[in-house]
Amino acid sequence: MPEALPRAVLRTGRTLGAAAIDRLWLFPPLVQGRREWGLVVAACYRGESSRRLVSARYAAGRNGRGLFLEVEIREEGVMPPDRVARVMEGVSRRGPEPLGAPSAVEVGGSEEAFRALLDSYPSRLFEEDLAGTSVPE
Repeated sequence: MPEALPRAVLRTGRTLGAAAIDRLWLFPPLVQGRREWGLVVAACYRGESSRRLVSARYAAGRNGRGLFLEVEIREEGVMPPDRVARVMEGVSRRGPEPLGAPSAVEVGGSEEAFRALLDSYPSRLFEEDLAGTSVPE
């Protein structure tokens, strides 16, 4: 489901606002058949000496009615900015399956940088209407 991660990124940006986001970490998804699970983590500005970490876990599925996407956005904690990258590496290593390292995207509080990230995905991935927000079993 190539549209799941970009839509989770979009939802994260709309919820937090691009101006609040310093950096995003996009973790490789776990795909099994017509289901996908993934994680986006945002390090949000909280002054110069700390960053607020917000996770956006998503689950997506596809059936005869279309694409279902559920995104759960949750506050995870606060830490110094120089420790965030190391924590993200640890999250990747402790995952249920070795899916690979996340890609880090610098947003820097810039709406233009966030828009450039979204524009890096084909526009067709945002066109299909969601069939629902609960992922079917």
